[in-house]
Amino acid sequence: MGKFCNNNRKPKRKGKKITVGKAEAVPPGRGATVQLKGGEVALFNVGGNFYAIENFCPHKGAPLADSKIYGNIVECNLHGWRFDVRNGNCFTKSGCSVESYEVVVEDGWIKILV
Repeated sequence: MGKFCNNNRKPKRKGKKITVGKAEAVPPGRGATVQLKGGEVALFNVGGNFYAIENFCPHKGAPLADSKIYGNIVECNLHGWRFDVRNGNCFTKSGCSVESYEVVVEDGWIKILV
């Protein structure tokens, strides 16, 4: 396991919906880093559907928001680990999935439940 499998930079769950920006700010097929109090998440637009997962790859801590997206899969730029942006499942190594966060769009605003 990499040094980040227990990521202390992920936001703590508080049961709050946080508005993070306009939906038009993240084009389809792209990711964005979202700074939240106590951490950050990677936000992805996959064909108009928005998903959020922990931003740091558990292998070596590289930011996932800056990585390549292939459909629902994000591939870490550092060593090629792959994750499903819909649920955080890791396809590369068992037991190293990342946490996912519910995302809704209301009146054009992206909101993440943390």
